[in-house]
Amino acid sequence: MTEISIRRAYDGAPPGWHAILVDRLWPRGIAKEDLSATWLKEVGPSTELRQWFGHDPDKFEEFAERYRAELKGADAFEKLLQEARGSKRVVLLYGAKDEEHNQAVVLADLLRDRL
Repeated sequence: MTEISIRRAYDGAPPGWHAILVDRLWPRGIAKEDLSATWLKEVGPSTELRQWFGHDPDKFEEFAERYRAELKGADAFEKLLQEARGSKRVVLLYGAKDEEHNQAVVLADLLRDRL
């Protein structure tokens, strides 16, 4: 069974974990060579959904619903599943400040259901 965790990209990945960046945009202030992670930007929420959400915790439930709908049958989510299946421990990295209301939370739940 694959262990799934989430973490801010600014904190980096724990040693021995397969890191996957799940933001559509590269996190500000981090040089690409400084973050050892597979970047699956296509699995991030659409620009429209991301802008609508605006990291407003009050909108998170609806954001999660809309995001799941975007991911349903999406090639990007299938690619994420393949990446995760090949590892014992996977950490999903994200750039948001809010550790409880972001796309990695939604993705981690979906992965746990599918793995």
